[in-house]
Amino acid sequence: MKLRISLLSAIFLLSACTEGFVRFPVTESAQKNLSQDVTIIKLDATNIASFSSPSHVAGPTNLPGSRGWEYRVGVGDVLNIIVFDHPELTLPAGPQRSAEESGILVQADGNFFYPYIGQVQARGQSIAAIRDEVAKRLAEFIPDPQVDVRIAAFNSQSVVVSGQVEAPGKHALTTTPLTLVEAVNASGGLKETADARRVTVQRNGTLYKVDYEGFLASGLSKNNPVLRSGDIVTVPRRKAEEAFILGQVKKPAPVDLSVEPVTLTQALTRQGGLDEQRADARGVFVFRATGSRMTVFQLETSSPMGFLLGTQFVLEPRDVVYITRSPLQRWNDTISGLLPSVQGVAAVDAVGN
Repeated sequence: MKLRISLLSAIFLLSACTEGFVRFPVTESAQKNLSQDVTIIKLDATNIASFSSPSHVAGPTNLPGSRGWEYRVGVGDVLNIIVFDHPELTLPAGPQRSAEESGILVQADGNFFYPYIGQVQARGQSIAAIRDEVAKRLAEFIPDPQVDVRIAAFNSQSVVVSGQVEAPGKHALTTTPLTLVEAVNASGGLKETADARRVTVQRNGTLYKVDYEGFLASGLSKNNPVLRSGDIVTVPRRKAEEAFILGQVKKPAPVDLSVEPVTLTQALTRQGGLDEQRADARGVFVFRATGSRMTVFQLETSSPMGFLLGTQFVLEPRDVVYITRSPLQRWNDTISGLLPSVQGVAAVDAVGN
């Protein structure tokens, strides 16, 4: 309600300052008389750079523990242990036996059995640590044993990728780090309906937001984290994000902003441009509601410079762009057709928040 009152106050004051007809730009004296919840900004070369980036510019993810990776053996992994010059201690793979079938399974208690030395603790250990332990204990039976340990099957650790990817599923972690981008690619890549700006990673019961697009478009390395065992990656469906083009354009309609940033000039061009017979190129307005505040941006497009400036003004979701009629049309008559749309958008914004 406060926003509506402020908006109505702005309209009536604008109407009064123009003596019933549209004058451009809005004068400073009129601006001073407006409610503190309404701000009018005339776009020009001195301030256009402030509006050339969308408000949702990618920021770095705060996902902890996402740098570096060393695989730790777990229950269900299959190990191959080779003691050089001692084939009796190595069960070789052959035509009828794969490396996994001839390997040693890490049991439910985290141990595995090996000849001469008995039970060896493997769960939570690195490959190097297991190799050193086996070699140390075999040295009691074999002089200077040369031991190599490899993982034949990675069964203990995995991540899950779900949502708007082509092939959702589980992916095993290996000795090679698995990044978010690699996990998504292993799932067939993003669907067209995916929202790459709002990917989430659930880790240890906490949900972290990751701007996947921020890495692809801006090279933010933190937005391509190394995944950990148990991580659940969810790619959400892209929600409709629109700006509304109204008034004296050839094709008044919503403009989709969810796929890529759209500038004011792009939006007007996609809707066929201004209606040359009826539009007043001096009266291109963008209404932007932010909470209880309303900002009205004013752009004059009567010269090519105006449209050039418009290429740097990035629209935001729920912006209402309105192009006025000729100066013979009274301002209050012009705006009356816009008010229901602006108020409706503001109401939806309030409910969404």
